[in-house]
Amino acid sequence: MISRNYYYFIASLPHINYGDKPPVSSDEFTGQCENYLSRGDLSLLKYCHFDPKLAVETVGHTGSAFIDQFLLWERARILALASLRAARLKRPFAEEVPHDLPRAEALAKSVFEMDDPLQAEISIDRARWGVLDEMLGLEFFSVNRIYVYLWKLELLERRLRFDTEKGAASYRELYDAILNDYKKGI
Repeated sequence: MISRNYYYFIASLPHINYGDKPPVSSDEFTGQCENYLSRGDLSLLKYCHFDPKLAVETVGHTGSAFIDQFLLWERARILALASLRAARLKRPFAEEVPHDLPRAEALAKSVFEMDDPLQAEISIDRARWGVLDEMLGLEFFSVNRIYVYLWKLELLERRLRFDTEKGAASYRELYDAILNDYKKGI
């Protein structure tokens, strides 16, 4: 697929940093994309979401080498973390963990050792932000910058939804349910 440059659209986007309040919602931004992106580039936005199932199941070609590369990193991080969690519980883990992405594996190990789930999630999101910036490099006006902008808006929105008390309660409830299911299986 031939990628186009989107000079005007990208130049009009406000600069964002991790921790900022999103200037627009990801839904509003997607609506703006409908006015500027080619049909083919627009169709790939469906892959630019933080969805573990999407990342793990998207192992083929999306039509964008850039999106494929980021989803591969996400997949490696998710599977490495899941593998570590399964090992801790002495449970089998059937998925093959990609070992050719050491940064994803290192992040998974680091997050696995954290006691605070909120800090673990923030570490994952900061790493995602950094990987996206690193991958994008000096591509200033390519469609990849638009894909990254959408992912970054989602990270900013996600950060706004973090609530320490609700998160801790939800984590404990989920963790207890997992342990109960495991004990029943013994």
